Amino acid sequence: MAKPIILTVDDDPEVLQAVARDLRQQYGSRFRIVRADSGQSAIEATQQLKLRNEAVALFLVDQRMPRMSGVEFLEQALPIFPTAKRALLTAYADTDAAIRAINSTQIDYYLLKPWDPPEERLYPVLDDLLEDWLASFRPPFEGIRVVGNRWSPQSHQVKDFLARNQIPYQWLDIELEPEASKLVEYAETNDQQQLPLVLFPDGSRLIRPSKLEIAERIGLKTQAERPFYDLVIVGGGPAGLAAAVYGASEGLTTVMIEREAPGGQAGSSSRIENYLGFPVGLSGGDLARRAVTQARRFGVEILSPQEVTRVRVEDPYRIVTLTDGSDISCHVLLVATGVSYRRLMVPGMEQLSGAGVYYGAAQTEAIACAGEDIYVIGGANSAGQAAMYFSKYARRVVMLVRGESLITSMSQYLIDQIKLTDNIEVRTSSQVVEVKGDTQLKALTIEDVKTGMRETVDATSLFIFIGASPRTDWLDGVVERDRNGFILTGPDVMHNNKRPRGWILDRDPFLLETNVPGIFAAGDVRYGSVKRVASGVGEGAIAVQFIHRYLSKV
Repeated sequence: MAKPIILTVDDDPEVLQAVARDLRQQYGSRFRIVRADSGQSAIEATQQLKLRNEAVALFLVDQRMPRMSGVEFLEQALPIFPTAKRALLTAYADTDAAIRAINSTQIDYYLLKPWDPPEERLYPVLDDLLEDWLASFRPPFEGIRVVGNRWSPQSHQVKDFLARNQIPYQWLDIELEPEASKLVEYAETNDQQQLPLVLFPDGSRLIRPSKLEIAERIGLKTQAERPFYDLVIVGGGPAGLAAAVYGASEGLTTVMIEREAPGGQAGSSSRIENYLGFPVGLSGGDLARRAVTQARRFGVEILSPQEVTRVRVEDPYRIVTLTDGSDISCHVLLVATGVSYRRLMVPGMEQLSGAGVYYGAAQTEAIACAGEDIYVIGGANSAGQAAMYFSKYARRVVMLVRGESLITSMSQYLIDQIKLTDNIEVRTSSQVVEVKGDTQLKALTIEDVKTGMRETVDATSLFIFIGASPRTDWLDGVVERDRNGFILTGPDVMHNNKRPRGWILDRDPFLLETNVPGIFAAGDVRYGSVKRVASGVGEGAIAVQFIHRYLSKV
């Protein structure tokens, strides 16, 4: 924890040096001594301390200074650090002003110059003030702070990125937190169109940052250390993480490239209760954290956030191109990019995405929904897990399911939990046909798919879990896919028992191998895969065994 601050202000350099010396001698082990040579510079220093989220325990300020007296400084500093103790250093002639300031500016004490010897005339007074301050002191949050608006898509993206990468942060809503407005003012970002404002512990800040800018600032790796690897894995979900662990542990130089955050879609799950070996379940974030730690232990490089834009084959190498134009080559490429939730194309939906409409669990919004009604679209496990999670905060969770029941799409254990949760309502044969609102979600129009009857309900939060589609356009012209974009592998790339066109090896494609030798696919992105976390982990592990067999013949 950073030491609390004692800020001393005096325009006389010799006096300032002497005060700082005496303060450091007595309090330097417990407090950091900061000096300022004028009231204005002290105000600027105070604002910077606030932006760094440091704590000021005491202001020790000379009264007689040009342009800004000690009392005038304290009047401005009080709103910034209202709990800090305040003491004036005065000459005998200024004692009347100091006494008046006790009432007008809530001065805690005034000290006469000179204060020698400090053991008798300085330290006893400050000891009492500091002990009083410490009695009620609560250490401030030491980490990243995000100032923004709940209904801002940009704010939501920043929060979601930090949360999914398991970076602790503090959220300050500009409309609810008085401190948020002050921080925006101190950062000279008075236009709310410039939010979110991201403040880092060292006092630096970013305004409306991209994910890449945040990643670079917090130390995530976005560039590969070398130009060539045995194995390049695109996608950091369960399948990609499993392949990374098994590949690196068996001696393959391995890099994993993830466009959002390790863990993929599974990483955003609030609770996975049917994963083998965890009888009380675990969150997707916990699973991702454990897997990332394990992968890094074996030397896997993880690039995040980073994205592959295309792939080409120059035998015997497979080469991927990143968004910045750089290339990484490898012997073997494994595609494990998973799937994304399908967009719901109804009137008003796109403009409200991130402003009350969210795809996936969006756990960062759960606390903000306390006491409200939440609507969840979808009837599979991910929707059920989200409903259970949100039920802890919301007044009511309404699940809108297009089918006639949950039985065909959801695990029985989740169905049973939902039935036992009083504030979850399941509405079957229902679909959303319109969302309404200007800058934030205000209402939904829900249609009964059997009768066609419609009703409009007030709503501020809608979470969507409808189907899934792969993002595999970057494989165009190289890797065969089905009409929905899922990657064909093994027997599915055989046509009338014939090997794929252009296949040059004297064997059939391996089970998880695509139509291109040395390019494999695993997990949800693969055609015919079982959409479960355990199966994704299994396919990632199995893929490495086929990769070894491929490499043994190269």
